[in-house]
Amino acid sequence: MIRFRLTIFLVLVSFLSGAQENLLSKQEAIAKALENNFGILVANNNLRIAENNKSLMNSGFLPSLTGNAGASYDKNNQEATFQDGNVRAIDGAETTRYNASLNMNYTLFDGLGRMYDFKRLKEEYNLSALETRETIETTMLQLFTVYFEVARLTENINVLEETFSNTKNRLQRAEYSFEFGRTNKLDVLNAEVDLVNDSINLMNERQTLRNTKRDLNLLLNRELLTTFEVDTVVTFSNPIRLEEFLGLGVENNVRILQMKQNIKINDFTLKSSKSVFLPTVGLTGSYGWNQGNFPATNFLASNVSTGVSAGLNLTWNLFNGGTSITQVKNAKILLDNQEILENQTIQEVKRDIENAKDDYRNRLDILALQEKNVITAQNNFDRSNEQYKLGRITSVELRQAQINLLNAQTNKNFAKYDAKLAELQLLQLTGQLLNVEI
Repeated sequence: MIRFRLTIFLVLVSFLSGAQENLLSKQEAIAKALENNFGILVANNNLRIAENNKSLMNSGFLPSLTGNAGASYDKNNQEATFQDGNVRAIDGAETTRYNASLNMNYTLFDGLGRMYDFKRLKEEYNLSALETRETIETTMLQLFTVYFEVARLTENINVLEETFSNTKNRLQRAEYSFEFGRTNKLDVLNAEVDLVNDSINLMNERQTLRNTKRDLNLLLNRELLTTFEVDTVVTFSNPIRLEEFLGLGVENNVRILQMKQNIKINDFTLKSSKSVFLPTVGLTGSYGWNQGNFPATNFLASNVSTGVSAGLNLTWNLFNGGTSITQVKNAKILLDNQEILENQTIQEVKRDIENAKDDYRNRLDILALQEKNVITAQNNFDRSNEQYKLGRITSVELRQAQINLLNAQTNKNFAKYDAKLAELQLLQLTGQLLNVEI
């Protein structure tokens, strides 16, 4: 007997260890999503593009350097008359020319346009970083919507398995009672019907769980058939800390931060557009080599030259038909539009935070009621089960108590994860979703 118990214990330990190895914790799910999720990978690549754009290599502050080289060959019939009256005719006179040069152009001053463009590119990088953050926040919400759905279905399956087991025991009792003549066949038939229904519900829930796990694997960009379990423990944020988040919610909201960046970008665009009213000063320089070989009709048989040249130029577009003036006016209007949209976004975010806060508190209250309802339904089922064993209630009444308990337990599971998702949505609106442990 002791050996048998020891074997059972070792089997259970082995089973639990295997289950623990397949546990996909919340933090592990976050790490895998940040590393593998398709949307996050694309967002990170866009951020890399913005980082490249804001570099000095894309600023216009560096000079341009170009190299040129060429060669030409001419063969002509020539007749040349010189000043002394001599005439020289050559058939098939050949002329060859070769050249190479290194040219540099550098803009010393362009009306401050490139300086503001450079600043604008830096702000566009900051905007891309905020867009990447928004993508990550949205992905985290999607991730935990599916993750908690897996957890809810897992707990529902446990409830349905318990319901199935209770119905199976009721069927056995009904069969024994019928064999000894204590009940009629109707109790057996009712129990059989209920057992089939419980079996179907359990099969459907398991199928839904398998589908949802594949959805989660897709979000994590890993093999779709990977098996795992999830953490069904849910903890809620400290109310005091949550109030601190709410106090700074508008300042940290990613939408508002993006609007502020857009205002900065449009401001630099406006300042850059005004640069057309100022002159452009440029510096040019070159180093060149030229060689030519000429026929007898030419005064020179050959010529080779090398040298350096430099120049300074000024360009001032005094009037281009009013195009520059129109561009500046439009840039001012676009800046005004961004400021208007910022005010609108602030009002919308304030509303969304208030709605999310009330929704979260309401779902917590519903969860508390559902937890009390489970206790009441459990007590009712336990008493009904005892009454059924004593023959004081019918199987239909027991079944109703069983269904009430099943609904109470599944409703409680739904309320728990629904409240947690409401909390995550509130954390996202206050800009704290990525700063807290879920």
